[in-house]
Amino acid sequence: MDTEIRPLKYLVMSGSGRSGSVNRQLADRAARAVADRGGIVDAALITDFAVPVYDGDLEGGEGVPEGAEEFRRRLEFNDALILASPEYNASVPGSVKNLVDWTSRIHPQPFHEKQVLVMSASPSMAGGNRGLWALRIPLEHLGARVYPDMFSLAQAHAAFSSEGDLVDDPLRKRLVDNVAAFMDLVEAATHYPRIRHAWVEFLGERPDPAIDRVEMT
Repeated sequence: MDTEIRPLKYLVMSGSGRSGSVNRQLADRAARAVADRGGIVDAALITDFAVPVYDGDLEGGEGVPEGAEEFRRRLEFNDALILASPEYNASVPGSVKNLVDWTSRIHPQPFHEKQVLVMSASPSMAGGNRGLWALRIPLEHLGARVYPDMFSLAQAHAAFSSEGDLVDDPLRKRLVDNVAAFMDLVEAATHYPRIRHAWVEFLGERPDPAIDRVEMT
């Protein structure tokens, strides 16, 4: 019997598509760390998944937009998500939240039990960390397994070399170690049996077509 364990696939995404974005640079560096440890990288930008502002009437009339459908396909194709997200006004960017909102309308929604590592880069001294705490809320609400150790890069405008690496050795080691530990968890969650369960939004909730927020596995 073939017992070879397949390499795992990671969707490594920048929450900013802007050229020169520090979060785009951080996602690129994280992708390199994944590849160095034998992971398969599926690199993406949020601009790869264009969606309008969420509107229930739009969804009812035209359905879920192609950008959200493509994001769902990429999430399901990969074993885990690594997302480098900017911080806007001490919170999650509207574009990132909007994409999550649209994609959550697809059933079964693809965030349930998906392993996720969130990171951020910012010129500020906080490194965008407040935005990551806000980002955890919708992801965890949807059943994602958000890795506890988030990575925030402060003063990111001066953190990268011309080759795209972190110039500070301890910071570079911390990023690589953070990604490696996350990959170890993804491998364990993917290749080893574990108890399957139902995710229910509130205790005592029952499936109801009006709200339809229960995911069974």
